[in-house]
Amino acid sequence: MSISHIYRQFAHAPDKVDITGAQMVLVMKLTGFCWNVYDGRLKQDDLADFQKERAILRLPSLLDFAGFVLFFPSLFAGPSFDFVDYRRWIETTMFELPKGADPKTAPRTRGQRKIPRSGTPATIKAVIGLLWIFLFLNFSSWYNTDFVVSDCYMTYNLLRRIWILEMLGFSTRMKYYGVWYLTEGACILSGLGYKGVDPKTGQHKWNRLENVNPWGIETAQNSRTYLENWNKNTNNWLRNYMYLRVTPKGQKPGFRASLATFITSAFWHGFYPGYYLSFLLAAFLQTVAKNFRRHVRPFFLTPDGQRPTQYKIYYDILSYLTTQTAFCFTTAPFVLLTLPSSLLVWSRVYFYTVLGTAASMAFFASPAKPWLIKRLNARNKAANQWQQERQQQQQQQALPPDQQKVENPLMGPGLPSDPGKELDEAIMEIREEVEARRKRGASASMPTGRDMKAAVEDKLGRKL
Repeated sequence: MSISHIYRQFAHAPDKVDITGAQMVLVMKLTGFCWNVYDGRLKQDDLADFQKERAILRLPSLLDFAGFVLFFPSLFAGPSFDFVDYRRWIETTMFELPKGADPKTAPRTRGQRKIPRSGTPATIKAVIGLLWIFLFLNFSSWYNTDFVVSDCYMTYNLLRRIWILEMLGFSTRMKYYGVWYLTEGACILSGLGYKGVDPKTGQHKWNRLENVNPWGIETAQNSRTYLENWNKNTNNWLRNYMYLRVTPKGQKPGFRASLATFITSAFWHGFYPGYYLSFLLAAFLQTVAKNFRRHVRPFFLTPDGQRPTQYKIYYDILSYLTTQTAFCFTTAPFVLLTLPSSLLVWSRVYFYTVLGTAASMAFFASPAKPWLIKRLNARNKAANQWQQERQQQQQQQALPPDQQKVENPLMGPGLPSDPGKELDEAIMEIREEVEARRKRGASASMPTGRDMKAAVEDKLGRKL
C-alpha cells in the first residue's frame, strides 16, 4: 500500500487507475483480523466487551477468509468490517430474532431465503448517492483547488475567502458522500447491512455498515460529533485497533493516544504533506475542543448538567460556527495535498485556526483552567445547597399540620423560641456599650425604667 501511495504521488496521473483505495480497505480488514485472532488467544477475563465480541477463537477456512477479504461490494471503496460480521452473515445468524422477540417482527424474506428483502433500502441509498455525485459535479466547477490558489481568490475579503474555503470542503465531501452511499447500498442489497430491529420504533435497521452521516457532519457543533459522523468504519478501526491499543490498561486515552491515532491515519492515507498537516492540526483541535466542552460548556447548563440555561442557544451557535470554520481550514491541506499550496491557502486566511488553537492551548495551560474549575464547583455547590433547602421546605409543607416542625407553638409565628435568652443578650450589649463609653472618659450610666425598655426594644428591633 505504501509503495502504491508513493507511486501515485510521484506519477501524479489522475487518468490512471488508482488501486490504493482498495489496498487501504484491505489494510483495515487484515489488521483488524490479526487483532481479533490475537484477542482470541488471550484470557477472556482480560478482554473488554468489544474484544470479547470480536475475538476469533477458531480460524476460518481459506474460502471463508478469501470471501471476507475480497468481498466485492466493499472491495474498492469500503466500507470495512470485521470477520465476525462476515461469519454471522454467511451463517445467517445475523438475521435471527433475539430470544423472547415477537415472531411478527421478523423481516420479510423471499421463499426459503433467510436474508431479508433489502431492495427498497438499497435503492434509496443508491438514489441518494447518485444525487450527491450530481451535486459534486456541479459544485466542484465553482469551488475547486485551482481557484483558491489563484490570484482571483485574493480579490475577496477575509470572510468571503473563509466561506469559499468552507464550500471547497463541502463540495469535496459530496464526492465521498456519493461513493459511500453507493457502496453501502450494495452491502445492504447483499444483506450484510442488516442490523436487526429498532426496539423503539419496531422498524428494521440497515445501517450496520453506514460509513457517513452528512447531516451529522454539516450540523456538528463540536469536533467529536464532526469526526464520529465522517468515515465511520475507518474511525471504528482506528479507535479499536490503534487509539485504545496504545493506551495502557486501566488508564484513559489522552493526547498521546489521539496524536498516535491521527499520525497513523495520515500514514494510512499516504505521504502527501497535506495529510500530515490536516491530521496533526486535528489532534490539537480535538484536545482544545475537549477542554472547552469540559470546562466552559457546563456554565451553560443547569448544575445537574441535564438541562440547558437560557444562554445555551448562544453557546450552540458560537460552537457551530467555530467547529465548521475550524474544520474547513484544517481539511484544506487534505484536499490541496502539496505543502506549498497548503501553506499558501492557510496564509491567505491568516492561519486563523492555528492561532486560535495555540491561544486556546495556552489558555488551558495557564491558571485560567483551575480558575474555571473553581468557579464551576462554587456555582454547583451553591445551587445544590439551595436545591436541598428547597426540597426540605417542600417535604415539610407536604406533611400533615400536626407533624410539621414548629420552633415553639406557644409563641406564635415570627417569635423567638427563647425570649428570655434574647432579652439577656440585649441587656449585656447595652452594659458593654456603657462600660466602653466610661473607658473613653465619657460619663455614662446604665439606663433604668422606661429608658432601659426603650434601649432593649432598639436592640431587638420590636416592641416589648
